[in-house]
Amino acid sequence: MRRVYNEMELTRPQARILALDLGKRRIGLAISDPLGITAQGLPNLVRGRKRADLDALEHIVKEREVGMILLGNPINMSGAEGRQSGWVREFAGTLEKRTGLPIQLWDERLTTVEAGRVLRASGISIEKRAAAIDRLSAVILLQSYLDSGRHRNPDGYRDGYRDGYLDGYEDGDPDGAGS
Repeated sequence: MRRVYNEMELTRPQARILALDLGKRRIGLAISDPLGITAQGLPNLVRGRKRADLDALEHIVKEREVGMILLGNPINMSGAEGRQSGWVREFAGTLEKRTGLPIQLWDERLTTVEAGRVLRASGISIEKRAAAIDRLSAVILLQSYLDSGRHRNPDGYRDGYRDGYLDGYEDGDPDGAGS
């Protein structure tokens, strides 16, 4: 059985993904393009009360037509989850209830380090770097998720392959001539 794709189906926009890099003072924000290929930074959200933060995020979700939220999970270098990770999971649960959207936690190890390296190399002043680092960390986080392809294959199969065969082809027949 052969799958037939038309051009429109291959380029159909999907709901955007909003990435959050949670910090104590700011939340770095990034959003995917409608096709889920690139990540663009949004202005940081300066933290206030938790309720105000959730209100602001809910507004962004509605305004930007977000279908999923990606939240940086601060896993220790050893791979273990620490106190920060527990705090992020708690925030994720509250945000999921509030927005009704699925929340995906994504390993954010070294995103802040990479963002700092990029900003230092660009020559941005230290004062501007502090505000830019959260946004860039969110962009790096989201781009790593988009590059992984997980948003296209939520069942976890890489590039549409399952058991070594492309989904939709029976018995591994790439021409679809069998069956």
